[in-house]
Amino acid sequence: MDIRFEKTSCPKEKPESSTLGFGKFFTDHMFMMDYSREEGWHDARIIPFGPLQIHPACTALHYGSEIFEGLKAYRRADGKVQLFRPIENIRRMNNSAERLCLPQIPEDLALEVLTTFVKTEQDWTPTANGTSLYLRPFMFGNDETLGVHAVHHATFVIIASPVGSYYKEGINPVKIMIESEDVRAVRGGTGYAKCGGNYAASNRAGERAEKKGYSQVLWLDGVERKYIEEVGAMNVMFKIAGKIVTPMLSGSILPGITRKSCIEVLKKEGYEVEERLLSIDELDAAMKDGTLEEAWGCGTAAVVSPIGELCYKDVKYTVNEGKIGAVTQKLYDTLTGIQWGKIEDSFGWTYQID
Repeated sequence: MDIRFEKTSCPKEKPESSTLGFGKFFTDHMFMMDYSREEGWHDARIIPFGPLQIHPACTALHYGSEIFEGLKAYRRADGKVQLFRPIENIRRMNNSAERLCLPQIPEDLALEVLTTFVKTEQDWTPTANGTSLYLRPFMFGNDETLGVHAVHHATFVIIASPVGSYYKEGINPVKIMIESEDVRAVRGGTGYAKCGGNYAASNRAGERAEKKGYSQVLWLDGVERKYIEEVGAMNVMFKIAGKIVTPMLSGSILPGITRKSCIEVLKKEGYEVEERLLSIDELDAAMKDGTLEEAWGCGTAAVVSPIGELCYKDVKYTVNEGKIGAVTQKLYDTLTGIQWGKIEDSFGWTYQID
């Protein structure tokens, strides 16, 4: 695809690595292309980063026709930049698009525009340990008329942000509150899609948890309020009596790329991994009798985040003495080692930007 490039006339000063945080700074440019049923995808362009101009009746504003992804570009020790499993993000975005009746992007086209954009902004990829360039592709319906219907016009955008740790705790264990009132998603809904409505629905419980000193909430299923699903911004895994247990993908849980990678690493290391229903009663019993040995969240933003405390109905349980466990540490070291090019990628997951 021909991609028009308009270079910014006011390049920004790049921030110091120590000030990055997560999602606070943005690069000089952004990628955009438009869709219509008549023309398909067209007018691909890389333009200066700035506000979007949309119609007040834009479909996304009124009916939530919006999806997004999150992936990172990593600076290797040799100075080159690489992506981690980008095709998985592209496929998941197309699955999300299908659920919300947004247009698909052919995989080869999506990879082409993503890598072209990263090449343009690769100088923004930081070099400090633990930093990366976070990429946020998103798509929204922008029909300029009111009325609920499948999307006829859409816009696809990619923005980028140099980032540090997602949690202020970094790799130190976080505290998680198990939510027993609100629910995030139900089977048959949009739980498996990466759309803004899922996250908006989680904000109220997240606010309650934050006021009590917790970093995130752990969701139960939306029907029986019985089975563990996922943490607010991550999938979740537990080491119970020597086995790795993670909630099965039942349709209301996001199929995480980091989750998938963790499972593949664990199986290669010889661990028994069970993807199944895990009830809060079973987890509660494991917390009480000490067979819960480790717990961690996993996702693109935080990679792997150890859980040091779980709270259920105001009863607090310390996991692994509040320390990062051996399995959690192994996963973190392996995944980040591959992502930053520090260890051999025996899985073939990385995609180097020329």
